[in-house]
Amino acid sequence: ASLHILKVEIGGDAQSTDGTEPSHMHYENDENYFRGYEWWLMKEAKKRNPKIKLIGLPWAFPGWIGRGENWPYDYPDITAYYIISWILGAKQYHDLDIDYIGIWNERAFSSKYIKLLRYTLDKHGLEQVRIIASDRLWEPISFGMLIDSELHGVVDVIGAHYPGTKTVQNAILTQKKLWSSEDYSTFNNDVGAGCWARILNQNYVNGNMTSTIAWNLVASYYEELPFGRCGLMTAQEPWSGHYKVESPIWITAHTTQFTQPGWSYLQVDGHLEGGGSFVALTDGLGNLTIIIETMSHNHSKCIRPPLPNFSVIPQRATFYLRGSFGMVETLQVWHSRLDFESGNSTLFQQLHPVKVWKGRFSLDLNVDEVYTLTTLKTGRKCDCPEPPPPQPFPSNYKDDFNIRNPPFSEAPNFADQTGVFEYFVNASDPGDHVFTLRQVVVQRPITWVSDADQTISVIGNFKWYVNTI
Repeated sequence: ASLHILKVEIGGDAQSTDGTEPSHMHYENDENYFRGYEWWLMKEAKKRNPKIKLIGLPWAFPGWIGRGENWPYDYPDITAYYIISWILGAKQYHDLDIDYIGIWNERAFSSKYIKLLRYTLDKHGLEQVRIIASDRLWEPISFGMLIDSELHGVVDVIGAHYPGTKTVQNAILTQKKLWSSEDYSTFNNDVGAGCWARILNQNYVNGNMTSTIAWNLVASYYEELPFGRCGLMTAQEPWSGHYKVESPIWITAHTTQFTQPGWSYLQVDGHLEGGGSFVALTDGLGNLTIIIETMSHNHSKCIRPPLPNFSVIPQRATFYLRGSFGMVETLQVWHSRLDFESGNSTLFQQLHPVKVWKGRFSLDLNVDEVYTLTTLKTGRKCDCPEPPPPQPFPSNYKDDFNIRNPPFSEAPNFADQTGVFEYFVNASDPGDHVFTLRQVVVQRPITWVSDADQTISVIGNFKWYVNTI
């Protein structure tokens, strides 16, 4: 899929939709930069694309930050120190450079805290780390930046969630970069692919957003948990190794294989006469990429917000290349067609190049299609090996947690929902309980949702109804 940007949760020991992610500081005097899977994930992403941009964002915070209150801003210096420690740990222990840092996912922001965060970043030599805010709605952050020049100076990107391809006037007036910093969240069948194709284009065409981030990357959690299969692909059977590259992956490739961070959107109208949209991007060095989508209403509904009615019809579209692009003679063509009748969708197929005649070319566009036309010849679709077949969770399963140097802090197949369960070695135990799994959070975190009062971890098969443990 050639992803350009990866946002990870800064674990806060509390529920953040499909589970809890462990904090690097459960307690004030505790630091451990090897908990959870996000460090591993960022390093794996960098192996595949060394230029990928990294964002860290907290959903929750360990309880000690609030000094007994369910609020992270009463002691902003402590919160800033906690976030900075995560950024420094990423570099020191994993050689990862964090590019952007967020405030608090879909919760209130504090202008005082954001300013202090910038000051603390700079004090620690992290001037290159940019701040994105507020990962909720366009307001009140946009208005706040217009009336507070200091706040305006420290926020680099305004990030809104599920904007429905629209922005607001105040956000535009800030003249900051506008991002859809969480979007999609849709079941990853072909309708999900249609949703993704439509918003990848129209977030810019309608809303001037130059980045769109899908929640979530890979559906790697028990499907019966909230938002099952709402990832770009599915890999929810670690016991079998089965995975499925779903159609949203190839929709992603239509944009990401033929552009890079640093490319610029051209300010074209972007709306097709028969419905649908197109965007054009350039690297400023003569390369051009055009992405066209003709997704119909019923085949491109995202999970939110509600989608107003619109129509798309088959059409012939003619494009004119002017200025420096007038010299372009051919464009490489990649095509997808989502087929909702037979189910035989065409995904990311290379077609014959299009000839550009005197700066113009025409395409016959059907409904529910995506085209990429580009000067780049680097596109490719892998012949990936077949994954192992799917298997239910094994009905006989055991784990004695007897592992001296575990690759992760938590045991496989457990999905913590409240609290954090970690490997623990009790060297003083004389019997069978040297190696155990231990719940380690003893103070209620600053929660993102209403966490349960008791600790919970899920394992197994949701269809089981008679178990012996």
